[in-house]
Amino acid sequence: MTKPYHVVGIGNAMVDILAHAEDAFLDAHGVQKGIMQLIDMERAVHLYGQIGPAQEISGGSAANTIAGIAHLGGRTAYVGKVKDDQLGAIFAHDLRAQGADYDTPMAPGDTAGETGRCIVLVTPDGERSMNTYLGVTEHLSPADIDDRQVAGAEWIYLEGYRFDGPESHEAFAKAIGAAKAAGGRVSLTLSDPFCVERHRDAFRRMIAADVDLLFANRAEILSMYETDDFHEALSRAAAEVDIVACTESEHGAHVLAEGQHWHVPAIPTQVVDATGAGDLFAGAFLWGLTHGRDLETCGRMGCVAASEVISHIGARAEADLGVLFRSHGLT
Repeated sequence: MTKPYHVVGIGNAMVDILAHAEDAFLDAHGVQKGIMQLIDMERAVHLYGQIGPAQEISGGSAANTIAGIAHLGGRTAYVGKVKDDQLGAIFAHDLRAQGADYDTPMAPGDTAGETGRCIVLVTPDGERSMNTYLGVTEHLSPADIDDRQVAGAEWIYLEGYRFDGPESHEAFAKAIGAAKAAGGRVSLTLSDPFCVERHRDAFRRMIAADVDLLFANRAEILSMYETDDFHEALSRAAAEVDIVACTESEHGAHVLAEGQHWHVPAIPTQVVDATGAGDLFAGAFLWGLTHGRDLETCGRMGCVAASEVISHIGARAEADLGVLFRSHGLT
């Protein structure tokens, strides 16, 4: 029986505020380059007041992935918390406009926190430094997980960043239980090496017990398995999950499954903004997987999508990914 959804994603719901900045600006304001840093509302307001012209785009790592799948015509839904405020309305509108279902109840307007936002500073080399105020998205709870919606997915996609929250582990556990009980499968993205450091033990338990597909980049998987040997980290991950899909920037991606290891080359492009590369890789990979493509082709689709998204500002595809796939012989 065909399920209502190819993929249901669960993660942060926030608005990306993207601005160009020089390295000197990062140094002057104590921003660590190339990683995600959690900030409070006061810091978010301060940085926003210091940056130049900015672009506001619905974001959140797993939301970008779901938007990518929806862009390709996949049946998707998203679970993530926003507030009934201006940025919350932007998030909901943008995601639904991509074709994804989004029905997570908004936090009331009188809630103390605000909709989360990520101030993304893009330096001339295309690297992005993310300053994230989680706001109400931190408070995603089991009550926000609709068992029937999750059970209606072939795959669920869990965002590692969302582990930063008082009830997030319980929300993930509920989603995993509902998905597995209905014959669905579980994918997880590690999101960030510092996120791994904060939650390594919990991630390891989840990976060993419940995860069927692990997404990571080189830094994240090295952090997860506490080694400097990349191939050792890949092998250890492959021993724990059915499928490993690990990106390696300009060196492409590695896909491991059933004792096989495919290396997929990157698609050369001029890097304008690296935001969303991993998100769109995962989206294209999952779209291919849910549409009967073999794993190597899924990896190649992921690299094509990642190349497209880093060629412009913002973490959502601007070109038609389906057309790009065909231009690379991926049908």
